[in-house]
Amino acid sequence: MTTTTPAPAAADWRLDLPPSRWHRPLLVLGALLAVLTLVTVIGWLVDDREVLGVNLWEKPLKFAISGTIYAVTWAWIIGHFTRWTRAAWWAGTIITVTLAIELVIITGAAVAGITSHFNVSTPLATTLWSIMAAAITTLWIATFVAGVALWRNPGADPARQAAIRTGVAISLLGMGLAFLMTGPTADQLNDWQGIAGAHTVGSADGGPGLPLLGWSTIAGDLRIPHFIGMHALQALPLLALLLEIGARRVPLLRDALVRRGLVLTGAGAYLAVVGLVTMQALRGQSIVAPDALTLIIAATIAAASLAAALAVFAAGSRRGRTPVAAAGVNAGGASSS
Repeated sequence: MTTTTPAPAAADWRLDLPPSRWHRPLLVLGALLAVLTLVTVIGWLVDDREVLGVNLWEKPLKFAISGTIYAVTWAWIIGHFTRWTRAAWWAGTIITVTLAIELVIITGAAVAGITSHFNVSTPLATTLWSIMAAAITTLWIATFVAGVALWRNPGADPARQAAIRTGVAISLLGMGLAFLMTGPTADQLNDWQGIAGAHTVGSADGGPGLPLLGWSTIAGDLRIPHFIGMHALQALPLLALLLEIGARRVPLLRDALVRRGLVLTGAGAYLAVVGLVTMQALRGQSIVAPDALTLIIAATIAAASLAAALAVFAAGSRRGRTPVAAAGVNAGGASSS
């Protein structure tokens, strides 16, 4: 639970964080899920059995990939904490356990050739779904605690800090959107088949979908806002990193306040997109068949984001400076501390 490398006075969100500072249980889980990803890829290639019209290995493969990314990201984030370190360590450990439980059940159900989510058709299926539902809820609470701890930790670079904080906040929202899928639909109540909950709106689960992702191409799909929102945790820090790389060629980006403004602009746009795809899913509209209203809102988000970005650049130009020291960027795009 303790680390051997002293923590810096303020989190600098280093890309080269010493191995001893990473949250060890989450890092180990990430490695195990990476192995599971390879196993499920093999299963996907050699086993042609299907559940609800898709290869039965598709779901554990998607969850293994997402879980690997999620676990490694939080292992890295928690490794930077200088305050609330004990609470963060325990939150990370609870995330490890609950995420492992979820993946074990999802993979086990796939091996057995049955559905894992929403399945209450038998006592065993009900028990497994209840355990998984409790694990998912506990996972969200633990992530929320880790998020609170994150906000109590200062950051050396304002752009990186903004990216991490907004990424975690939107990620929590995206995870919470999964609860929209857990209630039984009217059709399920009228013709009870032992399934309580669905991710598709306007059609039954298991219809035509995008390759691998499986998102419905004929109806709304609540997995889309869940997925997009949850992975703000990776997308926004990646934006901050790309801006740092861009600072090598664009002098104005060497101003950390400019990069922070662009990160916040990106976070606002990202949040708006999560709202848009949530609305689209709840309206029963496929992601590949947007109507005029959806396109108008999307264009408005794009225009507002562009205007905000231009305003950030204009404010940076008015300050009349591009301080290299403020950027916190070295030649490799990482903190020099």
